[in-house]
Amino acid sequence: MRKLISFVHISLDGFVAGPKGEMDWITINEEIFDYVGELLHPIDTALYGRVTFEMMEGYWPSAADRPHATRHDIEHARWYKKANKIVLSRSLEGKSFSHSTIISSDVAGKIRNLKQASGSDIVIFGSPGATHSLMKEDLVDGYWLFVNPIILGKGIPLFAEIKDRTKLKLAESKKFSSGVVALQFGKD
Repeated sequence: MRKLISFVHISLDGFVAGPKGEMDWITINEEIFDYVGELLHPIDTALYGRVTFEMMEGYWPSAADRPHATRHDIEHARWYKKANKIVLSRSLEGKSFSHSTIISSDVAGKIRNLKQASGSDIVIFGSPGATHSLMKEDLVDGYWLFVNPIILGKGIPLFAEIKDRTKLKLAESKKFSSGVVALQFGKD
């Protein structure tokens, strides 16, 4: 069975974005990009909420073609173009995007079916609203957290919709020179 993994930058106090969705506090650099590239290499399916998908779709399809594209832009754009994209959205229903499937109803049932289908694990990028709805249905199997050395005090929490205690097991950790710590957790 495929696992559904939440992949997110998070503040030390558990927020994935500031109160207005700000993400200017997130530390990203080549060291982190290289690590993320290794993690994503075997993944063929990404899941997004509408807002995150529109942000990604506005950048990645042409990122490699830009005059000053970085190595990361080129590599991730290549991955993004090939990846199967699942988008949870009622407002995008009926629209078509390359390698993308829009799910607008029976989200839990369709995600359960997707997890039973063949393929690699599925990564949820950011998308706190989508992640919260999938957590409510106990569909998230693991977390790849990039803990940034900052306390926001308020914002959009990652674990806002957890109903019951969930025991996790640390699978891997990595400290970066920036102070960011990557933690990979799976259900126990």
